[in-house]
Amino acid sequence: MTTTETATLIPHALPTCPNARIILFAMRRMGAHGIGDARVGHLFFSSFGQAFRRPLTLMRTLMIELASGAAGTIAIAPCCCARMTTAEAALLTTLARIETQPDSARFLMSDLLGTRRVEPALMAAAAVAAAFADEGRPIA
Repeated sequence: MTTTETATLIPHALPTCPNARIILFAMRRMGAHGIGDARVGHLFFSSFGQAFRRPLTLMRTLMIELASGAAGTIAIAPCCCARMTTAEAALLTTLARIETQPDSARFLMSDLLGTRRVEPALMAAAAVAAAFADEGRPIA
């Protein structure tokens, strides 16, 4: 596969925000290996210390809501990939905007899921963003 083909399939650069990178890694691992993936648990424990349970549980909830609410498949890249898919970028943007630009976040989530009924996934995304912010790790 050429560089041009890769850039077309995976068009977005990785986020510069370290907190967004945690979300991206968790999404990729849970999407590929299930919500009980031990590496995600270890990452959250390493990142949040004793307060890891709330963000981890809410991230698991978000992944369940995304999977159950999507009209089609949500494209995720492998963990080792140095770029992001459009779906991954949309989810990270949604998490960054959920508190300050809720209408924009709703439209992004609707596009991501391919349906108009996005309330469960949107509430889970808001809870994840709040959990990260409460622990001093806002998603930018």
